Amino acid sequence: MSQIVSEIKCPNCGAQLNLSPGELVATCRYCGYTSVVGTNAPFQLQHSLIINNLNNSRITQNLQDWMRSGFLKPGDLAKKSKLTRLELRYLPFWVVPLTATSAYEGILERISPPTSRKGRIQNEYDWLVLGRKGAEFPTRDYKVPIEGKIPFDFTKIEPQAKFLNSELDSDEAVIRAKDEVEDNQRFLLKQEVDQVTQFNTSFSVDKPTYLHAPLWFVQYEYKGKSYNAIIDGSSGNIIRADIPQVDFKMI
Repeated sequence: MSQIVSEIKCPNCGAQLNLSPGELVATCRYCGYTSVVGTNAPFQLQHSLIINNLNNSRITQNLQDWMRSGFLKPGDLAKKSKLTRLELRYLPFWVVPLTATSAYEGILERISPPTSRKGRIQNEYDWLVLGRKGAEFPTRDYKVPIEGKIPFDFTKIEPQAKFLNSELDSDEAVIRAKDEVEDNQRFLLKQEVDQVTQFNTSFSVDKPTYLHAPLWFVQYEYKGKSYNAIIDGSSGNIIRADIPQVDFKMI
């Protein structure tokens, strides 16, 4: 499979596409052309890019500031930790705009006597889907700075950055978004009823947006153990970071 994939060339400029098995939407690093793998068809949806605003020194400073702030962190974390890896990756995301309308019937049991209830829960979402299969990323903790996106420009990608193509096409992204939104609607339903007897969700879906966003993957060492952090390359916000355990002494 990997040998077949390696022979695919860009339909626009003829350069060899650097693909991994399973990638379905490919962007050429030489001319910026985006196509659907295996069809040579031009990509019909909007492809956007979030600009990276940080470098190694800024990332280091942001992480050090995070280490010095907040609760439940060792007091010497910033002083005694050491960065062991800094890697900039451009990850593929789908932003799926949709409206979910859930009709429900159920029983509210937290009051006496229990009462039957029915109604609708309707919400609008710009649901974020990572375009990689089997990869773990805290999409619910990451707010994509949509207002800062530009039309995809391959010249804005740093040469040292790792660029990943999507393993999901737009149809698969919509299916995943619907599944995850329905789970979220069910979670919201817990505020209305305790026992669900009927639940059905309908969707109105707009055209998805495909984009690449810069994320810094950081690894640091503290007292002989390794910890990880993910930092938004656009805003510098810490999306998620491991915190070493603090041992409290009883007085």
